[in-house]
Amino acid sequence: MPSNSNLAPLFEPVRLGALELKNRIVMAPLTRSRSSDLAVPPTFAADYYAQRASAGLIITEATQISYDAMGYSRTPGAHTDAQLKIWASVADAVHAKGGKIVMQLWHVGRIASRLNTGVARDVVAPSAIAAPGKMYTDAKGMVDHDVPRALETHEIAAIAKDFASAARNAIDAGFDGVEIHSANGYLLHQFLSSNVNQRTDQYGGSVENRVRMPLEVVEAVIGAVPRERVGLRVSPGHVFNGIEETDLEALYGHYLPCLESYGLAYLHVMRPTSNTMALDPVTMARGLFKGSLIAAANYDADSGAALLKSGGADAIAFGRAYIANPDLVERLKVGAPLNTPHEATFYTPGEKGYTDYPSLAA
Repeated sequence: MPSNSNLAPLFEPVRLGALELKNRIVMAPLTRSRSSDLAVPPTFAADYYAQRASAGLIITEATQISYDAMGYSRTPGAHTDAQLKIWASVADAVHAKGGKIVMQLWHVGRIASRLNTGVARDVVAPSAIAAPGKMYTDAKGMVDHDVPRALETHEIAAIAKDFASAARNAIDAGFDGVEIHSANGYLLHQFLSSNVNQRTDQYGGSVENRVRMPLEVVEAVIGAVPRERVGLRVSPGHVFNGIEETDLEALYGHYLPCLESYGLAYLHVMRPTSNTMALDPVTMARGLFKGSLIAAANYDADSGAALLKSGGADAIAFGRAYIANPDLVERLKVGAPLNTPHEATFYTPGEKGYTDYPSLAA
């Protein structure tokens, strides 16, 4: 038993779809920018993820479904042989330590600069509206986001196929499942939004139309891999990357029950860091989605355990704490202090600030 009995719910096993977890502590997806310009993860990514295998579930950093989906510098992909060779070593290393791991799949949409991709590509989005603010590039430092090209209607099906192909690649590489990224202002979230999506075809306008593209992605993915090994992340009310959801309750009141009907492994709900919603997004999601739910953002051990005990979620995802504490589960069990993360190395190349945080055993 943990030294603090109030934390006991964190260490209970749980089943999410086909995923049997030894505890309810999830490593949240964490972009770490260690890959090559061609989106090949480093060989030492296997060490990084294996160090954290005591989590009930690891969700990888967001991983591109294609070069067209890439926007940030040095983020990994899951669509070439070189990328998948490293990812297979990651899955093997995590399994050797008794862990479970799923790959988060994304397309950044308009949150992109062509300078960050080692191949020529278009930046695309629901509509030709640039994201506010700037983004980092290795070539020129901070630059404006590229103005995206609006996707043609016939191109949307190809993106769904890319998600399905990357999902199949992940399963073939040995992963336990995949998570579709429909949050944080990236492409699927851009289609959901009321400001970025200004389309006049069947993918824009009404709530029913704006959820169409994300649902087509889900349908393509569960057509390629077992649905009980597929999760999906949402972030209702999260204004990150310039997203607005003026009809939020109607939007998620339609979207989440549609997602539930697919029999997914879980729904992963991220709360916004500054919540202006009348209802907490996790509470809202629990009322609309009857399947398994992972709650994320601004939970510590006490608040996470309390949410589990109340039935408000089935697992709790921890992000920043996992950057600096590869043995987070063990530290929480014994009440040990946590290492402090070094923000200067969050997104820098190499192993410093990545695989070199000390464990209790060390």
